[in-house]
Amino acid sequence: MAQGAWLQAIALPVMAASAHSSKPSYALSSASDAAQPLLDPFGRRHDYLRISLTERCNLRCRYCMPLDGVPLLPSDHYMRAEEILALAEVFVGLGVRKIRLTGGEPLVRKDFDQILNLLSGLEVDLGLTTNGVLLPRHLDALKASGLRSINVSLDSLQRERFLALTHRDDYVAVRAAIEQAVDAGFRVKVNAVLLRGRNEDEILDFVQWSADQPVHVRFIEFMPFDGNRWRWDEIVPFAEVMQRVEKAFAVEKVQDGPNDTARAFCVAGGAGSFGVIASMTQPFCATCNRLRLTADGKIRNCLFSDAEMDLLGALRAGEPIEPLIRASLAEKHAKHGGIDGLDHLSADAIPHRSMIRIGG
Repeated sequence: MAQGAWLQAIALPVMAASAHSSKPSYALSSASDAAQPLLDPFGRRHDYLRISLTERCNLRCRYCMPLDGVPLLPSDHYMRAEEILALAEVFVGLGVRKIRLTGGEPLVRKDFDQILNLLSGLEVDLGLTTNGVLLPRHLDALKASGLRSINVSLDSLQRERFLALTHRDDYVAVRAAIEQAVDAGFRVKVNAVLLRGRNEDEILDFVQWSADQPVHVRFIEFMPFDGNRWRWDEIVPFAEVMQRVEKAFAVEKVQDGPNDTARAFCVAGGAGSFGVIASMTQPFCATCNRLRLTADGKIRNCLFSDAEMDLLGALRAGEPIEPLIRASLAEKHAKHGGIDGLDHLSADAIPHRSMIRIGG
C-alpha cells in the first residue's frame, strides 16, 4: 500500500460548542465503505480495539499497579464519554469490529453505564475486562447493551492469598460476581496471572473449576511493565502449565480463532475451558490484530511499545484522526514492540508505563 493511502484522512472529527451546554459535541464524517483496512507493514489487519476508561483501580495487584499507586493526571486529561464514542466511531469506520473496555478498573467510572450505552449503538462486538468487585451492580446494563463477553481477573481461589496479591479483601465478592454473571448468561473468562512461588500451585484447582462450571480460565504469563518488579524466574511458562495439567486430567484441544491470544483446551467432558496466554515464551505477534487506546487518549500499537500518538488532543483540536491511527500502525514492529531477544530482557527495555496506565 502506498504511503499516501496510509495517511489519507477519511474521518474528520469536528468540535462544536453546543448552544445549551459547555460540553463539546463532535460531528464525524466517514467513508467507511471506501476506507482501506488498518494494515501494518507486515500485512496484519487490525480490527480489535481495547479502550482503557481509567487509570484508577480499587485493587493493587502487583503485576499491574505499583504498590504506592500511580500519579494521576488532572481529570481534563482523560477522555470524556462523548470523546470515547467519537474516537470509537473513527476506528469502526476503519474496520474495527471488536471493542473491549478495560482499565484500570473500568467500573469505577461513575459514567460507565453512559459510556456503555453510547458504544452499544456501534456495530461491534463489545466486551469488558474487570476485576469483578463492582460487577453485580452493572449486570443489567451490560445485558441491555448486548454485551455478552466478560473477562474477570482472579489470580487465586484462596481468600487469604487473594488478599496478599491484591491488598484488598474482596475474594468473596469477586467469586459471587462471577457466579452471577454466569447465571445471567454471560460468557465469562477468568484471567489468572501466574507468579512462581505465589499461585502456580493452584493451576489444577483452576482447571478443575473450568471442568465443573462453564467458566473459561486463561492463565497468563507474567509480563514486564514499569513498577511491577518483573523477573524471568517468576514466569510459569506454557510448557510447565500443560505438563502439570496433562498429568492430572484428560485434556482435549479446543479450536482457536485466527487471532486468539490463548491456546485453549478443555478437560474431557468439562463444562468450560482453560488456556494459556504465553506472551513471553510462545508469543502470538504474527497474528496480532489489536490496538490500544489509553485513558488519556493515546493510541498504542503494541502492549510492549512505548510509542504513542495523541488522538484525544487531535480530536479536541478538530484535526483528522485517521492519519494518526495509520501513522501509528506504520511504526508497528514485527513483535514485542521491537524489543530484541526477550530471553535477555533488561529493566531498561521494559515499557515505561505501568500496566494500569496502558490498559489491560
